[in-house]
Amino acid sequence: MSIENIDDLQLKFEEVLEQFRNELKKMKTGRASAELVDGIQVDYFGTRTPIIHMATINVLDAKTIEISPWNKDQLKEIKKAISQSDLGLNPSDNGNLIRIIIPSMTEERRIDMVKQLRKKTEEMRIRMRRHREDFWSKIQKNEKDSSISEDEKFKIKNDLQKLVKEYNVKIDEIEERKEQELLQV
Repeated sequence: MSIENIDDLQLKFEEVLEQFRNELKKMKTGRASAELVDGIQVDYFGTRTPIIHMATINVLDAKTIEISPWNKDQLKEIKKAISQSDLGLNPSDNGNLIRIIIPSMTEERRIDMVKQLRKKTEEMRIRMRRHREDFWSKIQKNEKDSSISEDEKFKIKNDLQKLVKEYNVKIDEIEERKEQELLQV
């Protein structure tokens, strides 16, 4: 029982890591990337739809993103959604496609982005703690119900501590890489 539960907990931790990576892809680093805009939600015939489901996104160079809607009637809606996103982007269009020039980051903006990064990192740690606490309370309940012995409980506790430590190191590594990326001039 405990091995399956530890494996289930590890899967939950992996999901948290994957979500963390995906959220960090959207953090602007002063370089163009499709991930920056592909998840922006656009009102598409009354339904919130990600840009990637309604347009081709190309990165022309380190500073330029080009978005070519499959339905040209949606050009204005896509442009509006990009402008209203919290990314601070200023899209322009020529009637057929949208161009976004990524502005260079100022030192002040880089420091703000690092603060946002630290906040997101802490949010991920909190999610992992919640999963850990749920798991541990189930183990304690199993011991009280005599489903597992006290020895098994402590073995599981040791496995749990190792797993949490391993994933905290992974979160630290991801955060450190992103911070270096943000602070590069």
